[in-house]
Amino acid sequence: MKTPLIICLFASFFLISCGYAQNKTKKETTVNTPLQLTDEEWKAKLTPEEYEVLRNKGTERPRTGEYDQHWDAGTYVCKACGAELFKSETKFDASCGWPSFYKSVDKSKVIEEKDVSFGMVRTEVMCANCGGHLGHVFDDGPKPTGLRYCINSVSLGFKKAE
Repeated sequence: MKTPLIICLFASFFLISCGYAQNKTKKETTVNTPLQLTDEEWKAKLTPEEYEVLRNKGTERPRTGEYDQHWDAGTYVCKACGAELFKSETKFDASCGWPSFYKSVDKSKVIEEKDVSFGMVRTEVMCANCGGHLGHVFDDGPKPTGLRYCINSVSLGFKKAE
């Protein structure tokens, strides 16, 4: 009776491990974007941490990002290409450790794609201009959209309102 349980546990571990390895080797988005640079060009343009998150789909540690508790008025832009992504008036404190927004500047500014890495099903958010990984979007946000764009600070720059 214990043998099927052990086989089931081993199979689960194997599948999760394969998903993890697949995620860590996936570097580029599967969508075409206007701005296309080589890996070498991205590495020259971005810091190692920015490259890891924006190009390798990494995640910064929660509550460590510059914009988690940042409340100035202005526009959040893609750190890789400068495209406008989110307005400060759509930012809210979701207490999740990452900057959270309930909508993007314009639906055409972000790409949403199914993400099944790490044994979870989520929706990845990428910059529509350069394909940079921004974070994920969830359906547990506030009105009026009910969305929570959970975004890595390292993926963002900020233009203060004048």
